[in-house]
Amino acid sequence: MLRTLLDLPWIPVVAMMLVVTASNYLVQFPINDWLTYGALTYPIAFLVTDLTNRCLGSVKARQVVIWGFVLAVLLSLWLATPRIALASGTAFLSAQLLDIWVFNRLRQQRWWKAPLISSGVASTLDTAVFFSLAFAATGLPWVTWAIGDLGCKLLMAWLLLLPFRLLLPIALPHSKPNTAN
Repeated sequence: MLRTLLDLPWIPVVAMMLVVTASNYLVQFPINDWLTYGALTYPIAFLVTDLTNRCLGSVKARQVVIWGFVLAVLLSLWLATPRIALASGTAFLSAQLLDIWVFNRLRQQRWWKAPLISSGVASTLDTAVFFSLAFAATGLPWVTWAIGDLGCKLLMAWLLLLPFRLLLPIALPHSKPNTAN
């Protein structure tokens, strides 16, 4: 167990923990009836997962997701409501593991397909699970928040392709990013 902890890629684990914790806090603050502030930060979690998956492989990506999940849920219990922390943890774990699986199925295709499609599919699952568990039967406009959140995540998946592409050479200093057609 100690060896596993020492072998973790701690930069993505910490990044994941910070993104998810911030998003869980920010989701409590609506921008309007369609969006919360958490929708603007959470898509970065998919960027962290996809870069880790591309650079270190699916085993390390799953480790980052699991440890990021544990740390983020613990912090979120302190910063957000228990319901939001548990809904987030459930949605996060299922969506991120799906993201890794889809990414691996597409990783040999053009460089942009794996991160774009895996993030889109996983974002849909994440949104459905999170908003139904966190806000159903609360009287809040959670369905419109979910629709706005999903739209924001899908837009961010497109926008985060540029940082994904730019960060690959830094994250993979000894090899070139996958540019297969």
